[in-house]
Amino acid sequence: MGWGSAGPRIFDPVARALQEASASDELKERVLGKLIGTLQHEDWDTELDSLQNFLDDPAIVRAFAEYGITWD
Repeated sequence: MGWGSAGPRIFDPVARALQEASASDELKERVLGKLIGTLQHEDWDTELDSLQNFLDDPAIVRAFAEYGITWD
């Protein structure tokens, strides 16, 4: 069984905090990329839901793409 609450409870708040702090694209990609990888290892299965929330941020979209998660 997958982990559906990782997006709204973990990933999304961290991504929003980085945006609110005006983090650089490099920092967002590095931090969120590691977080995405870790959450996937723990059986995160709602990645697309979180990706959809951040389609307007190219750095976050790239972080997801690095782990094979893309929005078509």
